[in-house]
Amino acid sequence: MRIKPSAVLIRMFSACVLATCSAAAGASDFPNQPIRLVVPFTPGGSTDIVARYISKELGDNLGQPVVVENRPGATGQIASSAVARAKPDGYTLIMATTSTHSISPYLHSTPPFDPLNDFEPITNVALLPFVLVAKPDLPVKSVKDLISLAKQKPGDVSYASSGNGSSLHLASVLLTSMAGIQMMHVPYKGAAPAVMDVMGGQVDTMFDTIPSSMPNAQAGKLKILAVSSLKRSSLLPDVPTVAETGLPGFEVVGWAGLLAPKGTPPEVIKRIADAVNKTLGTPEMRERFTKQGAEPAGGTTADFAALMKAEDAKWKSVIKNAGVKAN
Repeated sequence: MRIKPSAVLIRMFSACVLATCSAAAGASDFPNQPIRLVVPFTPGGSTDIVARYISKELGDNLGQPVVVENRPGATGQIASSAVARAKPDGYTLIMATTSTHSISPYLHSTPPFDPLNDFEPITNVALLPFVLVAKPDLPVKSVKDLISLAKQKPGDVSYASSGNGSSLHLASVLLTSMAGIQMMHVPYKGAAPAVMDVMGGQVDTMFDTIPSSMPNAQAGKLKILAVSSLKRSSLLPDVPTVAETGLPGFEVVGWAGLLAPKGTPPEVIKRIADAVNKTLGTPEMRERFTKQGAEPAGGTTADFAALMKAEDAKWKSVIKNAGVKAN
């Protein structure tokens, strides 16, 4: 028996209505199962620690467990690509960072994901300023001194990093570019061996995280010249910023925030963002973050989207102008 065209249209319309109702119901009762929070790095790093700091309280505020899953590899591309392809229902999230979404995609000629268009921003979670450190016997006391020394000896002053294309590397690239100086890059496989060689005098300077450098500076094994944020760090209130002491406008602050796959319902995004902001608002959480040299961020989804867009443009330009490529 032939089905009349009108009947076909009715069936198609009914299917669309059912699908729409089903999606709306799924968003209205979110969450009704555990949420997977993917971390694109190995356990124990700053991003992993931040994710684990918030996961328990975030789960309590959402009414479902938030399970952290580490998926390291390819400077975050493996995890990011997987989450971009995940079902957009709010049950798979990623703790994205400056490295994974503002830097890594532009180190490759054909990135496997679009950092702005393949994800829905939820909210920023943490801000992590760096410190510019130097070996103890380097004859400089400030960023201005370092720039002067590098101009006197082009290419002789060196800086270490945690690897080619890393956030710590590109912070120095931005500094040399803005200052108009030449310095020799010495990349390492991770920040720990880089710091060891700066302390040992094999390399002159580097950008490092605050928790890593503070104990070594207090022990006289490093000199902290400046912090990379526009404002001074509450952990190092007596240490000036790079912008204050030689390069006006210089700012490098790592961010770590939550993203969901593109197409995740706005109601779900708002539900998670509200829960994150509630989680970050406690004194206990602020104390935890401070110990890691981080500042709780939070804020609106629009704020986070604007930050990602600005950081994307900034680092894309720095990478292109400096010709930085992935190893």
